[in-house]
Amino acid sequence: MKRNNDIIRLDTISQVHSLLGLDRPKHPLITIYRHTPQIVANTINLSFSGNLYYIAMKDSIKGSLLYGRNSYDFEEGMMIFLAPNQVYTTPEEVETDTESLGWSILFHPDLIRKSHLGQIIDEFSFFDYEVNEALHLADKEKQTINELVEKIENEIDQNIDRHSQELINVNLESLLKYCKRYYERQFYTRTNWNQDYIIRFEKYLKSYFSSDELTEKGVPSIQQCGEALNMSGHYLSDLLKAETGKSAKEHINLHLVDKAKSALLNTNQPVSEIAYTMGFEYPQNFSKMFKSKTGLSPTVYRKQN
Repeated sequence: MKRNNDIIRLDTISQVHSLLGLDRPKHPLITIYRHTPQIVANTINLSFSGNLYYIAMKDSIKGSLLYGRNSYDFEEGMMIFLAPNQVYTTPEEVETDTESLGWSILFHPDLIRKSHLGQIIDEFSFFDYEVNEALHLADKEKQTINELVEKIENEIDQNIDRHSQELINVNLESLLKYCKRYYERQFYTRTNWNQDYIIRFEKYLKSYFSSDELTEKGVPSIQQCGEALNMSGHYLSDLLKAETGKSAKEHINLHLVDKAKSALLNTNQPVSEIAYTMGFEYPQNFSKMFKSKTGLSPTVYRKQN
């Protein structure tokens, strides 16, 4: 276990157990532990990172945690998801109401590498959300998730055989798919809140595309747009997809195409010059993008209109 600028590096399940004072792990690639008051107390104000996926349910704990540079309050039934090499800092102090404080799952990428889950893990974009974009579960949803956690736990506790890893992965995949469903529910139940962000996002794009930033800095990235709205790019894209049917990238490209159309029809600038003013280093990339969205090359579009 190595420290790097006070960040504890956890690359193996054994290192996790050693840090938490737990017995030797029963499986080398995955562990589930309950948030007992003792474990919560032993992990106060520590920063972690490493080559492990992290899923946690925070329950009956009052306090705040640090993710990036921001601090967020815990809420009952809150779930967070971290991909390998993200940094997570535990609270400086917490209050506990009961002995039931939730649980954590940590697993190594090797656990899922040869499984179907390994092929689709990138589809679960919430691993790249910020902690303030956590999943908040209703009681019935929490029960479903906890039942799946118990199934995984039972497989870990049994003697490992040739079926163990497959069954662990199947239940882990089911857990993540339910979480994806619940996140989509959360988007829909926050429609009024989401609409405010969509309006702000559209205003940001209009301002960006009408300024010199487009020429100087190029097409804005999804992460850049998310940061302008104080959220992760992944969360912004999923929010837009749920509300409008289009991802953040599609929205950005629509603004780009609209600006390109205006330039093609209202100026005599060569296509290559328009491409440069719109932040494209290579005109052929601009032409390819324009044709993919309109069905016509920039030159043909200009002639036909």
